[in-house]
Amino acid sequence: MRILLVEDDDILGDGLRDALDMAGETVDWVQDGVSAVHAISSETFDIMVLDLGLPRMDGLTVLRTIRENHHDLPVLILTARDETEDRVSGLDAGADDYLIKPFAFEELQARLRALMRRRSGSASNILQLNDHVVLDTGAREVRVDGTPINLSRREYALLEELARHRNQVLSKDRITELVYGWGEDVESNALEVHIHHLRKKLAYPLIETVRGVGYRFRDASD
Repeated sequence: MRILLVEDDDILGDGLRDALDMAGETVDWVQDGVSAVHAISSETFDIMVLDLGLPRMDGLTVLRTIRENHHDLPVLILTARDETEDRVSGLDAGADDYLIKPFAFEELQARLRALMRRRSGSASNILQLNDHVVLDTGAREVRVDGTPINLSRREYALLEELARHRNQVLSKDRITELVYGWGEDVESNALEVHIHHLRKKLAYPLIETVRGVGYRFRDASD
């Protein structure tokens, strides 16, 4: 998943970005509220992790601003404010979840997975892609006919994004936005190479090319 991390603490932000990156997620990090609103208005993310005590624009104002613009991006508030009224204010402003610092990284990961399940309308980490292919977002594992297959980080991220948007045609630009973070060098044919490798490893025709547009993940019933 592609995560927008909004955190003004240098040490925590850097540590979270590195930990999520090592866990296989794509993370973009901003350190103030105005930059967060700009990022949401100009790019595509799966989830936002939002601190409340931010410079230039506080977290609740960021949240209300994006909700007023009818943006349904899942938002997890990550803050040291632990009073009941703070939690109520955050949830009433449009947050989907609220986690208090200090926290266990494993709990943050679990909450992010839960938000992604909720967004995709699934109650489980298991995505049945067809009768032969299963994707486990909790274990970040893909099995073909019961056998785990070895996917690179980018291949897994690409497959998960396509699977979560099944039957939608995703442009090459949007897929690149979802799979790669800011400042990462992307070869001109990188996406095509990943698609080629995925098709070969999956062994079943799940990824369809829509000429001149992008790619679509075929429904499991096809």
